[in-house]
Amino acid sequence: MSRAVHSEIQLQVMWSRLISVVEEQAQTLIRTAFSTATREAGDLSAGVFDVEGRMLAQAVTGTPGHVNSMAKSVSHFLARFPAATMKPGDVFITNDPWMGTGHLNDVVVVTPVFLDGRPVAHFAATVHIVDIGGRNTAIESRQVYEEGLNIPISRIVDGGAIVEPLFELISVNVRDPVAVRGDLYSLIASNEAGGRQLLGLMREYGLANLDEIGGFIFARSHEASLAAIAALPKGTWRHSLTADGVDRPIRLEAALTVTEDAILVDFAGTDGPSPYAVNVPICYTEAYASFGVKCIVAPTVPNNAASLATIRVTAPADSILNVQRPAPVVSRHILGQLLPDLVIGCLAQVPGLAVPAESASPLWPIVLSGGPGRVDATAEELRGATSFIVASFHNGGTGARPRADGLSATAFPSGVRNVPVEITETITPVVFRRKEYLVDSGGAGRQRGGLGQVIEIENGEGKPFAINAAYDRTVYGPRGRDGGAEGRRGLLRLDDGTVLRSKGNQTIPAGRRLILEMPGGGGHGDPAGRDPAKIRDDLRDGFISAEAARADYGYEGEG
Repeated sequence: MSRAVHSEIQLQVMWSRLISVVEEQAQTLIRTAFSTATREAGDLSAGVFDVEGRMLAQAVTGTPGHVNSMAKSVSHFLARFPAATMKPGDVFITNDPWMGTGHLNDVVVVTPVFLDGRPVAHFAATVHIVDIGGRNTAIESRQVYEEGLNIPISRIVDGGAIVEPLFELISVNVRDPVAVRGDLYSLIASNEAGGRQLLGLMREYGLANLDEIGGFIFARSHEASLAAIAALPKGTWRHSLTADGVDRPIRLEAALTVTEDAILVDFAGTDGPSPYAVNVPICYTEAYASFGVKCIVAPTVPNNAASLATIRVTAPADSILNVQRPAPVVSRHILGQLLPDLVIGCLAQVPGLAVPAESASPLWPIVLSGGPGRVDATAEELRGATSFIVASFHNGGTGARPRADGLSATAFPSGVRNVPVEITETITPVVFRRKEYLVDSGGAGRQRGGLGQVIEIENGEGKPFAINAAYDRTVYGPRGRDGGAEGRRGLLRLDDGTVLRSKGNQTIPAGRRLILEMPGGGGHGDPAGRDPAKIRDDLRDGFISAEAARADYGYEGEG
């Protein structure tokens, strides 16, 4: 079946085809998923790996936290189930935070692909499952055991036959077994779709294995990464960032070193673990730290095992960014998604690099629940209430860029989409009364920070409901760059003015509305240098008030 060595043009075409294969894998996930996190927000990852477990290509659709941590997951699967023990029709699963993508709600499924009876590749996919049991994303968790069901690396399909006892075990430990089971089937189906397309590609080009195309991908990606690194001055730059924390602020420290053949990121000096669930496994730390570096240094180099290998991330084992089992980790996104801002702060000091200001960064997921047993209220108060649990993703503004304003209400660095409010209203009694840009929330600067947004929610049944809050940037806002101002800090409150905690499970009393004010991005450059025409546009569009135009920019004209 093997043919002569392919030309570079053919190999480049095959590489592009391989990316389209994994994108179809991801789109299969979106089309078949039950949870809104996957179907509407695209909180997923999909990729193809060689027989040794090295990532060859990832889908365009997906999040860095999933993709970059999943890049190492397949090696854990192969350590547990060597390729020689796998057979056609096998599918494997885990949600182990230290072997997957950092918390129990993310389920990773790996499927080996066979050609003429020989293993040639693996497909892996991850989705965020809204409920995995336990305390359901509670920041108050003190150990990972409280956070839900932990599935060790296991066969979930054995030679084409569903391992029903494992499905049953999962189903009886979650609050919405239909949705969870549906998401697991969607993961299996997406890998199957990817494998089917890969085999078609291999037969079309007469490939007996992926050695040739894999070698081409890795060689070109490594060369391009080294070229990007070679263009940088050599040295070490340091930066720090303070997160809100739960019971105390959390200090994050980074040292970024550019060598001849790699960029090293070391988080020594970062605070130790928290007793609350904001701790981060090293896989998630590596994922977002690497993403922050790539965004600035080599944004056009494809993401795969070779390009990621030029970025090496370390953190002390006793730190909050390399937490050890059984620490609670369910809200690892809070600190993990601050890491691009932290490493970009290091890169801002590298001569010749232009970088954006800080962003709202950590997602503001709206995790709501209602009904008996899910809300801190009396049985009488909850009589007739609909039971529900739902998660929808939203975010504030991104930091201003050196030559452009920040993006408003945009999830960076996660890249997930805002979930349409109509979707949440359709599947729950929740009603969104307001969702709009938050005026004056973007940090002032020559380039303005992106605006946050304000969302106002009530229970349409007039019953109490609960929010599981896991938010940051409410005490320490996104900092500006090169003279730009800080973006507005976030706030969680009720419509009567009561301020809620930014983290923790809290009940919204009957008749009250919940209001989330999400942070704005930091500004870039001296506000005095902003083009008056842009100020007029911001006034006309309602992005800034006349008061802010005068106070922040010294602008006395009309909108």
